[in-house]
Amino acid sequence: MKNIEKYLTLLDGEVDGLLLTSRYSRHYGAEFDIAEGVAIVTKKGCRYFTDSRYIESAQKNLKGFEVLDVNKLSGYYKRLNDAIADFGVTALGYEENYLTVAELMGYEKNLNAKLVPYNKQINGFRGQKEEWELELMRKAQSITDKAFAEVLTRIKPGMTELELQAELIYCMYKNGGTGLAFDPIVVSGPNTSLPHGVAGERVIQPGDFVTMDFGASYMGYCSDMTRTVAIGYATDEMKQVYATVLKAQMDTIAMTKAGVPGKDIDGNARGIITEAGYGEYFGHGYGHSLGLEIHEAPNPSAGNSDPMPVGAVCSAEPGIYLPGKFGVRIEDVTILREDGCEVITKSPKNLIIV
Repeated sequence: MKNIEKYLTLLDGEVDGLLLTSRYSRHYGAEFDIAEGVAIVTKKGCRYFTDSRYIESAQKNLKGFEVLDVNKLSGYYKRLNDAIADFGVTALGYEENYLTVAELMGYEKNLNAKLVPYNKQINGFRGQKEEWELELMRKAQSITDKAFAEVLTRIKPGMTELELQAELIYCMYKNGGTGLAFDPIVVSGPNTSLPHGVAGERVIQPGDFVTMDFGASYMGYCSDMTRTVAIGYATDEMKQVYATVLKAQMDTIAMTKAGVPGKDIDGNARGIITEAGYGEYFGHGYGHSLGLEIHEAPNPSAGNSDPMPVGAVCSAEPGIYLPGKFGVRIEDVTILREDGCEVITKSPKNLIIV
């Protein structure tokens, strides 16, 4: 089933049209990415509006949509109201999570249809990936793996975190990335105790852990991985913490599959880390789903009691963070199946000392 056909199944209830304003939902529905635009989906027709910078690409690549330009005479509100009249729309479901207050007020004031918050329904389909989406994500992850292998040859004492971050970004683009899934995290030494630390001028030194959390984007789909490596040598304590995180991750991957509640997956990793005496130093969730966005639902986390669906793509990223000393995180991406999960991250996970 094409993605636009999935959207049409939402139109039998309280809404008879969908207003797609986010880049992610427009990409999902059209199966092609246009940077700017708005789309309307109804059973009587679907239209996509964008300006002169993108109109030629949109008309050439968007399947299932009538593509019209917006300009000074026919702006977004007019184009939308024309469609509302042509298709007899009375209620539009919209993505409340992606609109500013000002944008919503503008739509409410200017559109000739009732607006209904519909973010959960519109984005619900993205939790289960189609095979063609999985292929794009495997490609994105392969690019990320290649970037890691290459950047390992570039890490050396004396370079700063910012210099290493620049090398990492270069390697992702060099190996085929069409974008970055998110701003990379590159931290060293005591900064590795900051799960989402920001690269700075700190100079990497022998005896440091270096944590790199990064991902390439390929045709709009994200990858994500984290590796923690040691520079020159690792102390016994560093090795112990690393081994604990690795055990938590690998044992939990082994029990992860569709049908298991997200909280149970998280709980398995959390239990291993707690039993080892580091429970208070694992503050974030075990993982998250990803796809067109780096953070999507559903999540293998303590707050999710629902069974994880077949085709969900989830990160597996437990960590231990000792304030002022160091931290360790190891992250892979997995595809959930009925009988287990496919790990699409291929980079080694043994403690690497460079």
